[in-house]
Amino acid sequence: MQLCVALDLPSQEENLALVEKIKHYPIWLKVGLRSYIRDGKPFIDAIKAINPEFKIFLDLKLYDIPNTMADAAESIISLGVDMFNVHASAGRKAMREVMKRLEPYKNRPIVLAVTALTSFDESEFSHLYGEGIAAKADQFACDAHEAGLDGVVCSAYESASIKNITSNTFLTLTPGIRPFGEDAGDQERVATIDVAHNEKVDFIVV
Repeated sequence: MQLCVALDLPSQEENLALVEKIKHYPIWLKVGLRSYIRDGKPFIDAIKAINPEFKIFLDLKLYDIPNTMADAAESIISLGVDMFNVHASAGRKAMREVMKRLEPYKNRPIVLAVTALTSFDESEFSHLYGEGIAAKADQFACDAHEAGLDGVVCSAYESASIKNITSNTFLTLTPGIRPFGEDAGDQERVATIDVAHNEKVDFIVV
């Protein structure tokens, strides 16, 4: 299980100060939507300048028509990140198009599909998707696996089931990890490190 630290602080300066503090650890760093929109590629370059060995997960959750998603995925290659994600809700055609577009690139980034956001509870999710979280997450994971993606973003509680119906090597990344019982914030399906370990999660985001 690998640790991924979310760089979600209010400013680039605060995020880079955190990166300085943890620069000697072999961990992943997550650059999310707010940080990337605000600070862009120079932020990724600044992280690499602190420690070129850092692995970076660009968490933008691409969701659009297939060709636009594939164009964006190909553009991500130039950023030098090691992992990014798309929305499984975009469908198998879109996910296949993304992977087809990345075929020519050696050492391409890991590509994950978001199943169900961990901010959803059962009621809201069912209202939007007409099905419970666990069943739909399994379906989205199967779609992503068939489309050739490397894994999915899911809650810890869906990880073991997803691996059982896809492959033990199909990656799962879990946000919403609260190792010390911290406040859940806007997350609904939070979990501890022990739960993530028992559910065979590959990457935990804290």
